[in-house]
Amino acid sequence: MIRVVLVDDQALLRSAFRVLVESDPAMTVTGEASDGAEALKVIRDAGADVVLMDIRMPGMDGLAATRAIGADPDLGGVKVVILTTFESDDYVIEALRAGASGFLGKGAEPEELLHAIRLVAAGEALLSPSATRGLIATFLASQGNGDGAELDAGALDVLTAREREVLVEVAGGLSNDQIAERLSVSPLTVKTHINRLLTKLDARDRAQLVVLAYETGLVRPRSG
Repeated sequence: MIRVVLVDDQALLRSAFRVLVESDPAMTVTGEASDGAEALKVIRDAGADVVLMDIRMPGMDGLAATRAIGADPDLGGVKVVILTTFESDDYVIEALRAGASGFLGKGAEPEELLHAIRLVAAGEALLSPSATRGLIATFLASQGNGDGAELDAGALDVLTAREREVLVEVAGGLSNDQIAERLSVSPLTVKTHINRLLTKLDARDRAQLVVLAYETGLVRPRSG
């Protein structure tokens, strides 16, 4: 059973999400919260596998709450999905950096939201990879026109040549099967490489790998 916590300052939205989530027999809503501080208490008290987190809330917002979840070793298994009205919101990038597993627009279709929860709970982590990639590229391009990396490229010195190749493909939004086909290896081999990337780069999940690929300059935002 996938345990879901709903965090949004609008009670009507939480009610709608609860009905949707609990329409899936493999999911249950263990709690709701109207701000980040309340969310942390609910997550710790009731438990959660996936948190659907709004960003803009009074008091502790979703960004601060996501950072707190990512920094708490006791909540290491909790995955955060950012729900946003504006997918170009710069806060989404900060949330990914803070440890969120991805983002989804509040206007997503019901089955898309349920599928996202399943993916994250299964450890796939990155939602809408192409959209996330584009968002990151756009954001980083606006921070200095994409000419300079925020992190020293030397941070990737611990990677093998093959691991760098895999990281580039991950940043391109490809699935394990697609990467396997492109690199002529098995999906299991790709999974092994990604696990090593997560360990070597101290990344929480795939979403953070995408951010790191851009921030170190391994992958550059496309212009235009």
